Amino acid sequence: MKNAARNCHMSSVEYAPWSITATNLPVHARNPIHTDEGGRAAGFPGALVAGVTVYAYLCHLPLVTHGTSWVEHGGGEVRFRQPVFDRDTVTVSANDSDGSTLIEAHTGSPQARAVLRPVLDAGSAPALRDGDDLQSVTITVDTPYGSDYAVPAGDDLDVCTTAGIVHPAVWPDLANYIMHEQLARGSWVHTRSIIRHHRAVAVGSEITIVPRVVDRFFAHGERAIVDMHFMQNDEIVTSIEHEAIIDLSATA
Repeated sequence: MKNAARNCHMSSVEYAPWSITATNLPVHARNPIHTDEGGRAAGFPGALVAGVTVYAYLCHLPLVTHGTSWVEHGGGEVRFRQPVFDRDTVTVSANDSDGSTLIEAHTGSPQARAVLRPVLDAGSAPALRDGDDLQSVTITVDTPYGSDYAVPAGDDLDVCTTAGIVHPAVWPDLANYIMHEQLARGSWVHTRSIIRHHRAVAVGSEITIVPRVVDRFFAHGERAIVDMHFMQNDEIVTSIEHEAIIDLSATA
């Protein structure tokens, strides 16, 4: 993805900073870390806002600037560095970094809470790497997994709703569903994703998620990396490399 970012530079001149009040959505309470009790148990002052909500905020800038073309064949790598908490003011801005654009989410401190390195052309879908297959899941992508995905989190940008296509933050949220249901033990944390869009998907489509665990290791808990293909019929419409700490208490 780094090479793709260099080849498809997205100049920060095109981006205007944008701010929003972070909203911790009740739907994410299935992961205890997104509740006040679970957040405190993990050593935080309260509930963490879900990474996919922060990712939806990061998506605002490429959606404003590049519209549906970014959803059709763009993508990027997102990393979550520090937590965002409910009612934090999140400022999303862009700057040049290593010859490409870095979109950052800040909550008042110099260090970014999350970063997205977007690309305009994500290329073709990589094959699933060798590993252990998880159970495939088929879902109809409509509310809450539709074009209006970001609306409950406070972003009413209408690029996806006008086009009738699935919001880009739906894909990592569905990847989180796979992690939560099939791998996570107790509270867990989404740490990063490489997301490649291969085609926009109409709201109401039936999508099958094909996941495979390609690595497990220990770093501040047990981590797993899962490759996923999101299929419509026999076509890969999105592919993701998804990493999470699936057990915060585990040690090597």
